[in-house]
Amino acid sequence: MGRSKIAGCVYAVTFAALVSANGSSTDIAAQAPVQQPRAGAPAAAPAQPREGLTGAPNRRPDEGKGPFKTLVIRGVMVIDGSGAPPAGPMDVVVSGNRITAVRSAGTPGVPLRQNRGPQADHEIDGTGMYLMPGFVDPHVHAGGAPKNQEAEYAYKLWLAHGVTTVRGVPIGGNAWSVREKERSAKNEIVAPRIYNYQRPGSGWDQGSVDTPEKAAAYVKWASENGVDGLKVGAEQPEIMKALLSTAAAYKLGSTAHLQQGGVAHMNAIKAARLGLGTVTHFYGHFESLLKDHVVQPWPVDMNASDEQWRFGQVARLWDKIHAPGTPEWKAYLEEHLELGTVFDPTLTIYSAGRHVSAFRNADWHDKYTLPSLMDFYTPSRTAHGSYWFDWTTEDEVAWRNFYQVWFKLVNDYKKMGGRVTVGSDSGFIYQTYGFGYINELEMLQEAGFHPLEVIQAATLNGALTLEEPKGKAPEYGVVRAGMLADMVIVDQNPLHNFKVLYGNGHVKLNDTTGKVERVGGVKYTIKDGIVYDAKQLLADVAAMVEKQKRERTIKTTAVK
Repeated sequence: MGRSKIAGCVYAVTFAALVSANGSSTDIAAQAPVQQPRAGAPAAAPAQPREGLTGAPNRRPDEGKGPFKTLVIRGVMVIDGSGAPPAGPMDVVVSGNRITAVRSAGTPGVPLRQNRGPQADHEIDGTGMYLMPGFVDPHVHAGGAPKNQEAEYAYKLWLAHGVTTVRGVPIGGNAWSVREKERSAKNEIVAPRIYNYQRPGSGWDQGSVDTPEKAAAYVKWASENGVDGLKVGAEQPEIMKALLSTAAAYKLGSTAHLQQGGVAHMNAIKAARLGLGTVTHFYGHFESLLKDHVVQPWPVDMNASDEQWRFGQVARLWDKIHAPGTPEWKAYLEEHLELGTVFDPTLTIYSAGRHVSAFRNADWHDKYTLPSLMDFYTPSRTAHGSYWFDWTTEDEVAWRNFYQVWFKLVNDYKKMGGRVTVGSDSGFIYQTYGFGYINELEMLQEAGFHPLEVIQAATLNGALTLEEPKGKAPEYGVVRAGMLADMVIVDQNPLHNFKVLYGNGHVKLNDTTGKVERVGGVKYTIKDGIVYDAKQLLADVAAMVEKQKRERTIKTTAVK
């Protein structure tokens, strides 16, 4: 039986089971951006640590309430993450960190039944609110100087936007990531649940992973040192094969950023045939579908070390591939489906390419984006992803055309049964942590997903993707009895408008008062049975931003 059939069986069994069931801070160095290798060169050495990242402080007694012996969320509308339609009013009962019951609280349109059990140590009145599973972001980094030195900044923004589980790719260096993962699992810090994926060679002291033997040795080492999976690049075929086959043997997951410098020898379909679990971004897809070439037809004066060239030329692939709907297009997606490949597109992280001024001037920046992070976003030859050296109308038009084809690719894969997840890769290209994740929800809807399909991608699909390599059914991702108590509560209908999930809310006209108001924003994020006030998390972030602004003002005044 091939890997694709095995993957399909795992999904079917797991999905059926789910829907039928009733500290101190430490400075470490984060990884530098990946550099593009020379064509034909050996696999690049792992990026060397250079950027400081401080672990989250110990969780204070006033940060989050619970877990409780019994917590009841009363009268809420439930979007359970399985793809089922919303249902309510419901009572969701939690004991400790587990959901124990999801039961009817009455009949829609009539008063709720009174004196409903059980008695609770803590209750949330969910009348008029919507409850979903905690969101999963399978593509994150926690930052580091000069962007944001404190991981707490990213953690609180993720939680404030309902993200209760993240896959770091990597979130930081390995030893640091393992410590933060353990502290989060014990709820010693205010942070999402963390999965630790690392690049080959990260954390060990035996040099570059440049032979199949070293690849296998590194994976064995990683499995013994707190690594949950691999973030690979477009490795040489023999090294990729060794990495992925050994990872599968040790029950480690895999995701790949198939960078342009190596994609000529390792595109998305070649990597999937070798056992790759997830293709992240778009790299490797379009190159697998080239129509008249076997490599991208770069301009003859191309310089891939110049990031505007590199990112700008990506979009020029949109009309150089087999068109959507052609036999080649269908065959490509069908083979990925057979192989069980997961698509984690991270549409959000490149979206500024379509309209850079819109994201440069997003209305959350002033209150929630650190000045140091905003500095990092601005055009720079040295800051990765800040490639707006001379971004033109032609560049934006090319990216708009590219997105139409990319949307079609992702949506067609979803329609034939392929799994798509919701990753953000925030902290670059004007996408601030948390806010970038909600933008990804909006973009999947733009691609053609029904809002319920978007929520499924953000919850169940992410959970399945992180747990399947381990051979386990997920314990989160669906609101069901027996699952971990990871949930998001918002006082507006997110299916009507995903904008109500942005931390700064949604601007609308109140026709009763005739005034413009902001509505929405996540109200509560529940992680592992602990209830966090999302507005307070955002207030903490706003205080970090104001503190840095004051410090800069003092420094500027002192210089004068």
